[in-house]
Amino acid sequence: MSPLAQELLPQTRVVVDLGAIAHNIKVLKGLLSPKIKFMAVVKADAYGHGAVQIARTVLENGADCLAVARITEAVELKEAGIDAPILLFGDVIEEHVGYLAANDIRVTLASLETARVIAARAEGGENPLKVHIKVDTGMGRLGILHDQFVTPDQFVRPDHFGEPGQFGEPGNGHNRPLQCVEEILAIQGLNGIEIEGLYTHLANADARDKTHTQRQISRFNLLVRELSEKGLTPPMIHAANSAALIDMPESHFNMVRPGLAMYGLSPSGEVDQTRISLKQAMSIRSKIIHLKQVAKGFKISYGSTHVTHISTRIATIPIGYADGYNRKLSDRGEMIVRGSKARITGRICMDFTMIDVGHISRAVLGDEVVILGGQGEEKITATTIAEAIGTINYEVVSSLTGRMPIFYIQGEK
Repeated sequence: MSPLAQELLPQTRVVVDLGAIAHNIKVLKGLLSPKIKFMAVVKADAYGHGAVQIARTVLENGADCLAVARITEAVELKEAGIDAPILLFGDVIEEHVGYLAANDIRVTLASLETARVIAARAEGGENPLKVHIKVDTGMGRLGILHDQFVTPDQFVRPDHFGEPGQFGEPGNGHNRPLQCVEEILAIQGLNGIEIEGLYTHLANADARDKTHTQRQISRFNLLVRELSEKGLTPPMIHAANSAALIDMPESHFNMVRPGLAMYGLSPSGEVDQTRISLKQAMSIRSKIIHLKQVAKGFKISYGSTHVTHISTRIATIPIGYADGYNRKLSDRGEMIVRGSKARITGRICMDFTMIDVGHISRAVLGDEVVILGGQGEEKITATTIAEAIGTINYEVVSSLTGRMPIFYIQGEK
């Protein structure tokens, strides 16, 4: 950012409390045994909090390594001087292998076919490419399919794959090695790569009913035991996201990989809140840039969908859907002015939002407006915003755009 751009920063900004991040990591690590490693998930620009600064903060406060979804996210961290190991969750193409191996970036492998391509490119390099193998135990996204979903007649040799069959449970008398074990062992035999980790992803860990998650953990445990019996015990075995870290100690294995909870947000209202005390790290703050008295029957914003039922005062705030402030909050969301909540009136525009401050008699031009966060006794959380528009708090914070600069503060740890 140029010096002039820094002088002309917009009035609406994201504020991230790094002390809250440090506090949350301490709280989460307090749920773990000392030997369990901590992989901090900083994908999607650290859930909108700014990946580089958050990466530095989590590493300073006890994280052992990082995880991102896309190679561009890993490159950003490396170019910023982050020297910690990074796991790439997403798929990788062979042209990236040299950079990944040279920069301590681990790769997720989700099939033997991909592994062969990647290993062929990595073979002959100065160092082997470290990989984490992902197994699909019931998420249905990426990963080598666990055999609980494949019938015995569909098992094939790992060097001769056919078309995938229908899901099903294995029949009685199934006593041969798991096909996914064979596939992983085949990957182990490839030159150019080193299996550093084995992991799975839990689909419903944030639900009150843990049945599906317990089945996933059971399947993963079976696989870990089968591999150990075959002589393969990767140094990093992980399954627990934020919800499982909090609610399910049996999912911790020897590494956890929290994301949302590090930022002070609960994965869902069904996760046990009594075990932790997290601090929301992000707030969004702006100012009243226009204020006017309007009569009863005055129409507000595009479509004239809001009509005032009494004479009132309307304040204009410089934030809109181009900043990632969801348009579904039109006529239902709230902001805080002088310690009181004010209702959004009319449709949220690309750059502006109007609020009714008729009940806040002391509101004046230039007053601070809290869009996310707290002021006085009132607060607006990412979860309350999410509930208002029928989504999840993950989306609220990660959908923010780069138009709003991020300012970092050092609150109490």
